[in-house]
Amino acid sequence: MALIRWEPAAELNTIQTEMNRLFNSLFDNPTRPSSGTMARRWIPAMDLVETGDHYVLRADLPGLSENDVTIELEAGVLTIAGERKAEHTEENGGYRRFERSYGSFSRSLTLPKGVDADAVEASFDRGVLEVRIPKPEQIKPRKVTISVGSGSTARHEVVEGTATVSEHTTPEATPAGVA
Repeated sequence: MALIRWEPAAELNTIQTEMNRLFNSLFDNPTRPSSGTMARRWIPAMDLVETGDHYVLRADLPGLSENDVTIELEAGVLTIAGERKAEHTEENGGYRRFERSYGSFSRSLTLPKGVDADAVEASFDRGVLEVRIPKPEQIKPRKVTISVGSGSTARHEVVEGTATVSEHTTPEATPAGVA
């Protein structure tokens, strides 16, 4: 009888590989549309990159044209939808294998608040959709004028920064003589 050394790290690696295979097969299983043919669910790959003044979304849409894709922006959610139709026809006899996926898809992305919907641009080149989303302008501090003195002798000073105004004033916070 030969002794075999037990390697716990190798066992964990094997378990991880099997779990990855299980989850990949779960999401890659063919589905049956109403026509009875086999079809795979298609979800196009997308990249989102942040540049200096834009968010750039790129989607791989091989076999589609710009007329096959719709882009909508509603309530801060950007939705890209479309459909890739099956190109094969039903024929009798002979061996056939289809690996390319087809069908309708929809991908949504929540945008940051303040994005100007009218400034969103999209282009389509060689099966790659590129959507350029301008970053919203950052909230800038505002200048507040502070009056010093009272009546006609008051002078105004400008203080930079943000101001917060409390809705509830306590008697301790109110200066004497001010109601």
